[in-house]
Amino acid sequence: MNPKAHTSEVDHLFEAVLSLRDLDDCYRFFSDVCTIKELLSMAQRYEVALMLDAGLTYLDIAEKTGASTATISRVNRSLTYGEDGYRLAFERLGIHKGRKTADGE
Repeated sequence: MNPKAHTSEVDHLFEAVLSLRDLDDCYRFFSDVCTIKELLSMAQRYEVALMLDAGLTYLDIAEKTGASTATISRVNRSLTYGEDGYRLAFERLGIHKGRKTADGE
């Protein structure tokens, strides 16, 4: 993780996120913490990551999500050179190459 982002304030935020129990908790918390635009941008980047992982082209992703090629490229860099946060989430959710498996593997 970028050392500039590793602060006690970020730790507190992450601890708060980890305390959330369900989707309703998440909607309530993130509605207070983020603007609608910020929340939709994060959701869009996650969808782009899923689609890149599934092998879709930039053009297909742009058409389906409305994301710019700059955003798609930025997400692709994170998938390729980042901290593997997207992949960790995919694995824990049982998502591999853009598809959920029947047994979560």
